[in-house]
Amino acid sequence: MATKKKAAKKAAAKKPAKKAAAKKPAAKKPAKKAAAKKPAKKKSARKPNAAFMKALTPSAALAAVVGAKALPRTEAVKKIWAYIKANKLQDAKNKRNVNTDAKLKLVFGNKAQVSMFEIAKFLGKHLS
Repeated sequence: MATKKKAAKKAAAKKPAKKAAAKKPAAKKPAKKAAAKKPAKKKSARKPNAAFMKALTPSAALAAVVGAKALPRTEAVKKIWAYIKANKLQDAKNKRNVNTDAKLKLVFGNKAQVSMFEIAKFLGKHLS
């Protein structure tokens, strides 16, 4: 048995010993340079949509509130809101609703109360 052990040692000695995998230190990556910033583009003034700025003629019912002169849709909405505020027609409990008077009933389809979101819908029927 002793000879077998010696033979095994000799055989092991003849085989090249496995080298421990030498870990190489991780190569340092060069620090990323901050990307060159592009100069900020100057924002041009926002162009209004031509469709909103087109002067439209109000109907007779709407003319009683905003005037008979042709005006853009945006101005018509502003004048209606000015009329509503001046006559205190906005609902006290729910500010989204407008209580109509005699002039506004003609514009808003004889409804006693309309939502602020319906104003544009009814307004479209009275501008041409």
